[in-house]
Amino acid sequence: MNTVFKLLAFSLTVCAPVAAQVVPEATSGRGLPIRGTLHYDLRYSQTAEFSGDLGDWQSAIVSGDVNYSNGKQRYPFMLNYGGGYSWTISGPELNDGFFQHVMLSQGIVRRKWSLTFSDSVSFTPIAPTTGFSGTPGTGEPIGQPNPAPPSGESILNVKTRAISSNATGGLSIILNSSTNLSVGGGSSLLDYPDGNAIDTNSWMANASLNRRLNARNSLSAAYSYTQYSYPGRSDTFLTNSAIFSYTRQWTRRLSTHAGIGPDWVDIANASSSSQGGTPPTPTVPNSTVLGVDAGVMYDMKFGSAGLNFSQGTNGGAGYLIGAQSDNINADYSREFGRDLTVGVTANYMRTAGLENGGVTNAKYFGTQATRRVGRYISVFGNYTAIMQSSSSALNANALSGLLQVVSFGIGYSPRETHLRH
Repeated sequence: MNTVFKLLAFSLTVCAPVAAQVVPEATSGRGLPIRGTLHYDLRYSQTAEFSGDLGDWQSAIVSGDVNYSNGKQRYPFMLNYGGGYSWTISGPELNDGFFQHVMLSQGIVRRKWSLTFSDSVSFTPIAPTTGFSGTPGTGEPIGQPNPAPPSGESILNVKTRAISSNATGGLSIILNSSTNLSVGGGSSLLDYPDGNAIDTNSWMANASLNRRLNARNSLSAAYSYTQYSYPGRSDTFLTNSAIFSYTRQWTRRLSTHAGIGPDWVDIANASSSSQGGTPPTPTVPNSTVLGVDAGVMYDMKFGSAGLNFSQGTNGGAGYLIGAQSDNINADYSREFGRDLTVGVTANYMRTAGLENGGVTNAKYFGTQATRRVGRYISVFGNYTAIMQSSSSALNANALSGLLQVVSFGIGYSPRETHLRH
């Protein structure tokens, strides 16, 4: 209990100076030398985890998030942060420690062109699943699209600390009233500081041409090049993909998109290392897989719903040297009145090794209800089910079987603050 009070005191100590400076800033010339919109939340939850293979345990989580936007049209800047600390109350200590996720985005907008730079960095003790931080049971919103790139850890794990980073930059040029050209590039890394999975580096370049046919229909053609490498190994592989897409705005609230095209895979110096071992290096032929990106989005008056499907290649999720990945994701979020919010999310990920490394099927489902009980206070309940199976031997830290998480907690969420300097 002393640990709970210490962590809560620490969270309030960190956030109190922010709040103290934010409020005067909204009404005077003093305070933080910034302007824009700021919002933050603090939460405390207790969870019960149930797993036939891992056992049962109980945990406590202190977490929070911060969202800031400067509101500038020519130089838009956004910051999104979610993170906290989890510790075990009873049972095996599998996922103790800090978890963090921060995303920064800076834009430069002109009449005929725009530049965008972004960086997303996360540190997690388990493979991310629900919410912006990826940690189930924290009480952060679920069931809505998050401002983050998809995780490269499509094979789920526990007690596996990982650092993930994804930096991108892009230039968009307006060619005429209905056509624009975009070019960009970036790099990413997936690093396991404890050495219990395969570190993966990649860098990519892309270009796309987008054509608006009319107010409701548009077409695009996109090309991307990606190179994957593995520190400490000679393995590398390259992909070239071309996707042709069609987007339709059916109504003001309903939209769909569908894209398809070839993904050429060129494997060099590849070893057929799978989840369970490191066999000798064979000769692996190049291949072509089908790339798909499709989805539907419906914006309701008091919520949203979406369904997306993607198919392509990834770096191997920390357990393979290259993989083909299929992903189906569904989200639903709805406000009932001013005090009750319900969110649901579900995801299915199929990861197949490019070098006959087996097929892993991972899926998770999460639902959460949040009820406001005061001006700034809310309570929440969350249930998350995570399941994974594989046709080949899984690494010892990879999840096998079913893991269920039940959590209840309390949150503090002040009003959004407008900073003026």
